[in-house]
Amino acid sequence: MGIVLGLLALFAVLCLHFPQYLTLPELRARYPLELVRLAIDVGLLAAMALAGLSMLLRRRKALGIAGLFLAGAALALGAGGVEIPRGGASTVYLGLDWFVLGVLTTAAIFVPLERGFALRRGQGAFRRGWLTDTQYFFASHVLAQVMSVAVLAPAVALGSVLALPSAQSAVQSLPLAVQFALAVLVADLAQYGVHRAFHAIPLLWRFHKVHHSVEVMDWLAGSRLHLVDVIMTRGLVLLPLVMLGFDPVAVYAYLALVSFHAVFIHANFAPRVRWLERWVAMPRFHHWHHGAEPEARDVNFAVHLPMIDRWFGTYHMPEDCWPSGYGMAGERAPEGWARQLVWPFRHRP
Repeated sequence: MGIVLGLLALFAVLCLHFPQYLTLPELRARYPLELVRLAIDVGLLAAMALAGLSMLLRRRKALGIAGLFLAGAALALGAGGVEIPRGGASTVYLGLDWFVLGVLTTAAIFVPLERGFALRRGQGAFRRGWLTDTQYFFASHVLAQVMSVAVLAPAVALGSVLALPSAQSAVQSLPLAVQFALAVLVADLAQYGVHRAFHAIPLLWRFHKVHHSVEVMDWLAGSRLHLVDVIMTRGLVLLPLVMLGFDPVAVYAYLALVSFHAVFIHANFAPRVRWLERWVAMPRFHHWHHGAEPEARDVNFAVHLPMIDRWFGTYHMPEDCWPSGYGMAGERAPEGWARQLVWPFRHRP
């Protein structure tokens, strides 16, 4: 934990030094700087304390030394007291601040859930593939500008060409809460169709099987998605929302939901609310989508609404039963984000 806090503090200090290159413009002007500075300093103190404790209690000192080194680097660079440089905004930037926020918020929710209500209690944080999935989590947040250009811009441009004015008028006349609920249904129907196509079409499966190469499920596992898979799926899911003219507030609310729910359904977490499982995708529903059993092949394609799979005959939820394992029978992906990025282009099914 000391290493994680030390690394996040170091990244946050770098964001203060180079905000025009390392932070998202949409967030840059909204940060309460005094609170950010305080959080960095508190995080550094916690990182040093935890690293020191690790060195006292562990026989191997490497983790503690690494935590102290990262915290020391952040202190040497000015910690929370860095004076933010004045200068023009850069047209090219990374979302390092978005990564720091993503780790803090997501881990704060799901790490305690997985510790307190774990499906597989013997599963540690540093399970097989954790470093690869951490690289995916890092890339998906830091490359936010790339994803925006590759996903959002084409969906908006094509959606404006294919717009349905009469449908847009009907949608825009609805209250925001109804628009949000309808957006979830429309998006999940699109997600279902695209997801099923990625399983059925061999060329698309070569990219999507990167996601199914996960052999251990937890909150990080959902991050493992090939760039081609992400761009095509997210773009095609956003397209009908643009075509139908949903209010941006409803769309942003849906995007917030899917960013949380996608992590939730992959988590090493075993909640059982029987009546809710029928209507809302819970971890057991999506774990069966990743199951290694033959009967788990090509089932449970929806992300939010299991009823969509019931409509199309792909629903699979054995009573009181979880998959025995995950991954692809007889096939294993290489480790590492970069190697998996090129794997579909080199590997033939």
